Amino acid sequence: MLARPHPLLPSLPSLPAPLRSGAGRRPREIRLAWGIPLAITVLLFLAGLQAIRALRPAWSARIEYFIADARAEPASDPPPAAAVADLRLAAFTPEVRRWSAHILRWASDYDLPPELVATVMQIESCGAPGVRSPAGAAGLFQVMPFHFEASEDPFEIETNAARGLAYLARGLDLAGGRADLALAGYNGGHGLIARDPATWPRQTQRYVHWGTGILQDVERGGSASPTLQAWLDAGGKHLCQRAADTRLASD
Repeated sequence: MLARPHPLLPSLPSLPAPLRSGAGRRPREIRLAWGIPLAITVLLFLAGLQAIRALRPAWSARIEYFIADARAEPASDPPPAAAVADLRLAAFTPEVRRWSAHILRWASDYDLPPELVATVMQIESCGAPGVRSPAGAAGLFQVMPFHFEASEDPFEIETNAARGLAYLARGLDLAGGRADLALAGYNGGHGLIARDPATWPRQTQRYVHWGTGILQDVERGGSASPTLQAWLDAGGKHLCQRAADTRLASD
């Protein structure tokens, strides 16, 4: 191996024949014979370390580039549920949309579609928490007195929502998921769900007409509902004006 010149070292003189054959080597000569390849290995190792040190900044910069690129282009996640709910509630009046965060939470709590919750609130109170009907129905969801415990405040919004939406959810379950029948049950009692719609009271028929029309408009998307506008023109404006006045008085 050492008979040829090494590319990194000067040419070495040929060793005497006895030493090439291994005969008669003295300890110092043996160390010299093994030390030269070892020195070469050490030199190559040190040169490799220097090359790695030289490349490290470039590698680090490349890694930082990929990290920054990943941060700059996050994966396309679905929009937050609140944003989706706001889009689906865009067609309702401002007095109802101000309750969007509550509607989303209540819908989740009672396993109801947010737009169904908003529709009931729209028709019942237009978002006025202090309204009471001539029949005694109270609050945001116009809940009848017999749904409350004696110690409960019907106008407290969480209590009103809990009683009204539990009744709505039960009606939707009895109706097999049909919103029209659930609306009929909410307005006229769950006993109507199994009856022929032609036998429903006129008030319930009107209620279901407005409610299902608004829901269909909302499902088609957009920020306006022709059915809701017709409901406003038919008398709903007065209820919404009351809701707006109540809000101004409380601000």
